[in-house]
Amino acid sequence: MGEQTKEVVLSVRGLKKRIGRKPIIHGVSFDVNAGEIFGFLGPNGSGKTTTIRMLVGLIKPSAGDILICGENVRTHPDRALRHIGCIVENPEMYGFMTGWENLAHFARMQPGIPESRIAEVVEIVGLDHRIHDKVKTYSLGMRQRLGIAQALLCKPKLLILDEPTNGLDPKGIKELREFIRMLAQSGMSLFISSHLLSEIQLMCDRVAIIAHGEVIAVGEVEELVSQAGAYTVWQVDRPDEARRMFADQPDIALVPEREHRVDEALLSAMDKPIVTVVDESRIAGWVNRLVAADIGIVAVQRVAPSLEELFLKLTEGEKIG
Repeated sequence: MGEQTKEVVLSVRGLKKRIGRKPIIHGVSFDVNAGEIFGFLGPNGSGKTTTIRMLVGLIKPSAGDILICGENVRTHPDRALRHIGCIVENPEMYGFMTGWENLAHFARMQPGIPESRIAEVVEIVGLDHRIHDKVKTYSLGMRQRLGIAQALLCKPKLLILDEPTNGLDPKGIKELREFIRMLAQSGMSLFISSHLLSEIQLMCDRVAIIAHGEVIAVGEVEELVSQAGAYTVWQVDRPDEARRMFADQPDIALVPEREHRVDEALLSAMDKPIVTVVDESRIAGWVNRLVAADIGIVAVQRVAPSLEELFLKLTEGEKIG
C-alpha cells in the first residue's frame, strides 16, 4: 500500500512542552497510520511519558498540534479523545471488586456503553474464565489485560500503551505481543512506548526514537536497526578452537566482551557465546569451515545492537544520558 493511501490516525506536529523556563519536549513530530503498531522508543527520562500525557489530554502542550482522526486535541478535546483508549503506567483497578464489576464501573462513566460491549471486550482479551473473580486474585498479566479491556470499551481507533510489558514474565510478554498483533489485524492502531529495543523489534511495524525530548529518527524498525549493523553470535562445543579460527581473518571480526553492546539478556542463556561482526553472506561459509574442523555448532544467531548502540550510531556518537 502506497504511503499516500494510508489513513493517518494520529498526527503530531511540532509538539513542545516547557515546565517553567525549562524545555522538556522539543518540537516532536510523527504520524501513526491505521492498523499499524507504532513504537515510541527511548531511554527512561527521554520524554516518552510526558509526550503520551499530552497525546491523551492529561497535560497541555506549550506549542504544536495533536490530531486524532483529524480532530485537534487542543481545540476539540472531546471529539479528538473519544477515538483513543490508553493505559499510562500501570492500570488502576479495584482489587476488592471482580473484573466484571470494574469494567461495569468504568462503563457507567462513559455514555452509551451497553453491557453487551463489556462481554465483547472480556472475550477479546481472553478473560472469560476469570472475569467474575476478584481482581486481587489476578496475576499482573491478567490485570494488564483487564486494563486493556477497559481501554477498549469505547471502541477506540487508537490504543496507547505506556511500557506495557513492565513487570511481566516472558510468558506474559509473549502473550501480550500476540494479543497486540491480533488487535492490529482487526484494524486498530497501537502506539506502544518502551525503553527496550528488542521488545519494539518483535512487536512494532514502525518506530519513532526519542532522546532528550527530541525525535531523532522515524522509520521501519528493521531499517533503523540495520543502520547500526548487527552482530553474529556463535555457540559451539569447542569455543576456544573456534576463536582461534576466527582470529585475524579478513572476513570476520571477533568482538571482545567489554566492547560489544549486545543485550545481556540474550547472551545469558548461552554457554560461552562468541560475538562477531561478519557479513551475512559469509556465515554459511564459516559454518562449513567449523564443521570441517569437527567443531559442533549449537546455534548461530544474528543479534541487533542494543538501544544504546543504536542511539550512538543515529546521533553519530553523541552521548545519550
